[in-house]
Amino acid sequence: MLLDSIRTQLDSLSKSEKKVALAVLEHPGATVSQNITALAKAAQVSEPTVVRFCRTLGYDGWHEFKLKLAQGLALALPGANEQPAQDDLAADLVNKICSRSINTLLDLRNNLNPEAVQRALDILSRANKIEFYGQGTSGIVAADAQHKFFRSGVPTVAYADPNIHSIAAALLHAGDALVAISQRGNSPALVRSVKLARRGGADVIVLAPSGTPLAELATVLIPIDLVFNTDPYTPISARLAYLVVIDVLAVGLALQRGPDFRKKMQNAQKALQEFDMQFDSFIG
Repeated sequence: MLLDSIRTQLDSLSKSEKKVALAVLEHPGATVSQNITALAKAAQVSEPTVVRFCRTLGYDGWHEFKLKLAQGLALALPGANEQPAQDDLAADLVNKICSRSINTLLDLRNNLNPEAVQRALDILSRANKIEFYGQGTSGIVAADAQHKFFRSGVPTVAYADPNIHSIAAALLHAGDALVAISQRGNSPALVRSVKLARRGGADVIVLAPSGTPLAELATVLIPIDLVFNTDPYTPISARLAYLVVIDVLAVGLALQRGPDFRKKMQNAQKALQEFDMQFDSFIG
């Protein structure tokens, strides 16, 4: 939700904007019910500073920010912010983990920029080849993306090794597309590879938090601003958001390629099913 986005961007805010952020985080419900003057007074800043804070987060001003905050609070499910505890029963874990994951996806749905998604689809639809780079958990997302996108008929590959994707990036040129995936957006190796790809003329689609070094290098940025928790027992719900964005792009690309391509995919799926039936009959 919006509160998670504020927490993620705290370190990048100015000193006065950070005062506003902390005031909002401390009393989000009160922020929704009060006016801009009350928030400025609570944060001990001027009203123009509150407006700058809202615009830094990507909103036109106070009223749009307040509306998004109210929507986020209304959608939040009970237990979404609770940490798994040592004495939790299975029922507690089901509630907490599912609630957090659902809230992550609701927040993604409400904040995902459709214009950025469309620009990314335009790049992918005309690409000669598509490469996916990610490291650690993001490397798993990159592999999932390659698995989904290879059916598009465009040559695709995924790399998680920083040395390998640096070499691959240096070989990209105009007409190629790179999708760089990062949950933190500050990996030096990934930043280096993206710079190499841009130098060669390739378009770069970045899935990362806004305001990060990786985001600044994007041809098209699809910002995914979520809070992170280093507790090893905390589920990484952020990964779900990235996987869903990959699904959106994969389905969008398939639809954008038209009905003839869809028919080819259906024929390929049918042939695979017939092969499976023959194989099952053979071993049976």
